[in-house]
Amino acid sequence: MRKILLCGCALLIAGKSYAQSDSKVINKQVIDSVNRLHEVVVTGQFEPQSLKNSVYNVRVIDSKRIKLRSATDLKTLLATELGLRFSNDPATGISDLQLMGMDGAGVKVMLDGVPMMDRGTSKESLGQIDVNTIERIEIVEGPMSVVYGSDAMAGVINVITKKDFQNRLSVNARLQEETAGSEYSAFDKKGTHNGNLGINWQKGGWQVGASGTRNNFGGWQGNSTTRTMEWLPKEQFLASANVGYKKDKVDVWYRFNATDETLHYLGDINTNTQVAPSKEYLSKRYFHQAQAAYTLNDKWSFNGAASYTDYSRRTLSTNLDLNTGKETLATDLGSQDKDVFGSAFFRGTALYKLSPAVSLQPGVEFNNNTGSGGRISGNPEINDYAVFLSSQIQLGEAVQLRPGLRFVRNSVYDAPPVIPSLNAKVKLSEQFDLRAAYARGYRAPILRELYFVFKDSSHDIVGNENLKAETSDSFNGSLSWNLKEQSSFAYRTILSGFYNNFKDRIDIGLDATVTTSSVYLNIAKFKTKGVEWNNTFGVGNLQATVGLSYIGRYNQYTEDSGSPDFTWTPEVNTNLTYEFQKIGTSLGFFYKFNGKRPTYVLTQGSGTVPSNVVLSEVAAFHLADLTASKTVNKLLSLNAGVRNLFDVTRLRTTNGSTDPHSGGGAAPMGFGRSFFLGLTMQFSKN
Repeated sequence: MRKILLCGCALLIAGKSYAQSDSKVINKQVIDSVNRLHEVVVTGQFEPQSLKNSVYNVRVIDSKRIKLRSATDLKTLLATELGLRFSNDPATGISDLQLMGMDGAGVKVMLDGVPMMDRGTSKESLGQIDVNTIERIEIVEGPMSVVYGSDAMAGVINVITKKDFQNRLSVNARLQEETAGSEYSAFDKKGTHNGNLGINWQKGGWQVGASGTRNNFGGWQGNSTTRTMEWLPKEQFLASANVGYKKDKVDVWYRFNATDETLHYLGDINTNTQVAPSKEYLSKRYFHQAQAAYTLNDKWSFNGAASYTDYSRRTLSTNLDLNTGKETLATDLGSQDKDVFGSAFFRGTALYKLSPAVSLQPGVEFNNNTGSGGRISGNPEINDYAVFLSSQIQLGEAVQLRPGLRFVRNSVYDAPPVIPSLNAKVKLSEQFDLRAAYARGYRAPILRELYFVFKDSSHDIVGNENLKAETSDSFNGSLSWNLKEQSSFAYRTILSGFYNNFKDRIDIGLDATVTTSSVYLNIAKFKTKGVEWNNTFGVGNLQATVGLSYIGRYNQYTEDSGSPDFTWTPEVNTNLTYEFQKIGTSLGFFYKFNGKRPTYVLTQGSGTVPSNVVLSEVAAFHLADLTASKTVNKLLSLNAGVRNLFDVTRLRTTNGSTDPHSGGGAAPMGFGRSFFLGLTMQFSKN
């Protein structure tokens, strides 16, 4: 059967006829389906491991799905994943995410296992990774703090870039045009315009590559009838370069990523003065990344990763006098603000195989973070030191244990001294696997929470240098079943549940002993719990994932108001892909139902009106994309499709009114049903 698959791949690579006997086609399709369910994962593993054998539940968005999505940003790739939910801030251009009911502050975003730095708790870095360079994405739910440290309380999203190219020389180019709802102009301004060029060369174990991408979004006018836009225009340039050497026992590589991004805001014209304000938010990120792996012998291997990030965000504010046509710099407080952040990172691990049944992984990690700016007090520097030890123990053929400990020391905040975890996998039969885990997680206070100063006409917020880390106790378990591989139908199902209890959560409050301003404090407690059911199957040319979840978030006002302890949100998703091999065409349908998001909020009293706890809800909505990919010849392929089939733009929010269709406001979600058409060129030479 393997010979048939290899022969089939060789025919495809050589560009020869697809014609084979029916039995060979069926056998190849079955192998493809089975292999899709046994993908090799690396996140959190001692060594690359199959999904079935991993002690963690790992979800994978593979290269085929990424290509078929024809996405221009990571948000599009992740939007239909179960348990992931996005919130948008059109004013800043940042989309934050939630995982397992936990906000983005508790989610670790990594590029090839190295953490991405963000200036705030929102994951701005998600929008600054070039999707054209991504091989696959691995998502692990649940605390991974022993191995990956702070922020990995809810889980990790590990973006893995393309590295192993099969040809000596390969050139890739992409051009894609997309509408923003009904708004579009060719190649510039209205709509989304993506262009990419990548070159890779390898010989004798050496590999050199470079890539450049331009993302231009003309904004979205929406219901606005003035200069302002509901979604701000954005011009983004992404560049990367890499060099690596891989041979025998050595694998070493360096990668440089650069982002140059400008977000444009046009304010309304003051009818009295005829002055129109404008702002530009200018972001620059330079990310250096180096990794090395060395295998000494059958017992010892070593891995190291280091990075340095230089990130800045500048606000350039101007005023245009329409009477004279003169444009001047604004002088308001904070109107010309600039924040600069630096981050240095190193992680080193060793793997020692004490016996076939016992492996040890000791490791060290160092993080250095610096910051400065008009809203940062002084020029603070934070150093974080950690050592950790994890072990994999195989008890017979059935039981695999993964205990771990992390010891943390920080130069500024009160860090938890010990972070423990214990993961277990029990093989109940050839088809059934049981997984259970306990882990303690933590999130370090960031620079802005420690040293932030924000005072203007509508804000009075300061940081708190006495903050300590948030912590969590998390429990999760799952039962998975895999259909026998001899079947013509490959299927895997996982039923899982989780419970997370967060303590010392950082929030904004008032503390008269510290200041009369609002201040960051360790005042909140929070919990999440839920169940998920994920299914993956393949038959012939059809690959599919189908899942549902029910996630509860803690109501912090339950004791004072008598309202329920938890508010619940359902989700349903499916990702379907089908290949018409004879005509070189693939179709994809990606769908997710996001149930209404209820939460209890405290209204501010005034005069004789007391404060009150009321139910606020964000409406349910459907997201769906329909895409197609067509191979034209050896060099060219076409991509086309429709995004946001249900034409979602804003989500109705209620503020306690008895009428769910009135009161509250609208949360921005998208800019309507959009259409795209793209052309991809792939050239390779051995």
